[in-house]
Amino acid sequence: MKSEDAAINSEADGKISSSQPLSPSLDDTLALFRKIFSNDGTLRIRVIENKHSMPIRCGLIYVDGMIDRDLIQNGITKPFMAYEFTDEESGNPAELMEKIRMEVINISDIMVSTKLDELVGAVVSGKTVFLMDGYAGALNINAQGWETRAIQEPTTEKAVRGPREGFTESLFVNLTLIRRRVQNSDLKFVFTDIGTRTKTQTCICYMESLASPDILKELYSRLERVEIDSILDTGYLAELIRDEPYSPFETIGNTERPDALVSKIMEGRIAVLIEGTPFALTLPYVFVENFQASEDYYINYYFASFNRLLRVLGAFMSISIPAGYVALVTYAQEMVPTLLLLSIATARQSVPFPTIVEALLMLTIFEVLREAGARIPTSIGQAVSIVGALVLGQAAVDARIVSAPMVIMVGLTGITTLLNPRLTGPLIIVRLALLFIAFFLGIYGYFFGLLGLVIHLMSLRSFGVSYMLGVGSIRPQDIKDTAIRAPWWDMYLRPAMIGARNMKRKPSNKRAKRP
Repeated sequence: MKSEDAAINSEADGKISSSQPLSPSLDDTLALFRKIFSNDGTLRIRVIENKHSMPIRCGLIYVDGMIDRDLIQNGITKPFMAYEFTDEESGNPAELMEKIRMEVINISDIMVSTKLDELVGAVVSGKTVFLMDGYAGALNINAQGWETRAIQEPTTEKAVRGPREGFTESLFVNLTLIRRRVQNSDLKFVFTDIGTRTKTQTCICYMESLASPDILKELYSRLERVEIDSILDTGYLAELIRDEPYSPFETIGNTERPDALVSKIMEGRIAVLIEGTPFALTLPYVFVENFQASEDYYINYYFASFNRLLRVLGAFMSISIPAGYVALVTYAQEMVPTLLLLSIATARQSVPFPTIVEALLMLTIFEVLREAGARIPTSIGQAVSIVGALVLGQAAVDARIVSAPMVIMVGLTGITTLLNPRLTGPLIIVRLALLFIAFFLGIYGYFFGLLGLVIHLMSLRSFGVSYMLGVGSIRPQDIKDTAIRAPWWDMYLRPAMIGARNMKRKPSNKRAKRP
């Protein structure tokens, strides 16, 4: 049959013609599916019959391991084989298939399809195709069922106080976690498939009355322009749709926590989730979000503000300590107190390398230990990191390879970096850039580097929103959720440019008082 050969050749090229009609012959359609899924040992085809009246032959097609066997047995097979059809019903295939859909099959999510590509897509996504001899169409039945990871606290965003739930690799489980927290019809879920081969299910989540239509339109436009054969994680998608792709700073956020995602959505942001990963994207994303943690909103606002200021200070120290030390020791010794300078000079006696080589050597060793601790099993990862740092640091000082002050500087740099896990990558790159500039130009190079960093950050955009939104503003409402966290009763406005469609969280800044 020419039509079947065309469909098979099209499938070999990775595409299926959407105009390819189905044959009314059950045997021909089953043969076509066998050829399309040739050399696929997971495809299952079962032919069943109802013999209460004129014999009605039907076929089930599904992928083993992606379906709920009990649901198919009790919702499709048993009801069909036990139902007593009349001779009049058996004579009209279209009416018979409609009766099977409406009265026989006990599964709610079911639809009629007559296109071959839709049925092939349904099979590979874990759905079940129901065919009937004599009818040029099929029922697309959602009887999916596979093992998923239990809901646990995310390891990358642990909190002392707050919910312990985290996203899993199942998209619909994640959407349920969001829906439980926002029981409002204003919450919208829009689905699309990305990846020419993987057809990864992607969901765009937002509050219709809060999200900016312009940002939403821009997101749809960028997603439509994505050309890639596979999407396995939201990290793929973030690189393809982000602003400023060559900047080390992320302009699209990510989170594993449902509560954190909902808080972003309630500010007017848009979330993107995909099947197969626990990480969800949030956009627009601004710089101050790097210093925020979900726990900040569950504890006293004084302590939350103190913690945020510590994170900001930690980020500044992480990029400044090595560069400042090298610049002062190499070029500006007169700026160092005399006793401290004598102590550093005494410690550097017999050290064969210049200060810049010491710094690069120790920073590299620290990053090696950090990466090793993250990759090896958890039971020994922390021990290896701590013992490695202590042993190597002490041995390097005793062997006169590096000086003790340099070990202290690198240790402080590493600890302050850990205060901001979201900024680990950018901080490492900026730290090295400032270190080299300070080595060549001294303290002036360090300040020139900081000035270039500020200019770069000010030039960044995230879906049209300034990356440094709220930084440097003197308006009280703009700084109430930046480096400090104001009390909830005083944060009655959403961030400007993000929640501009509906700025008010609450009518006023009045707090509840005792009568």
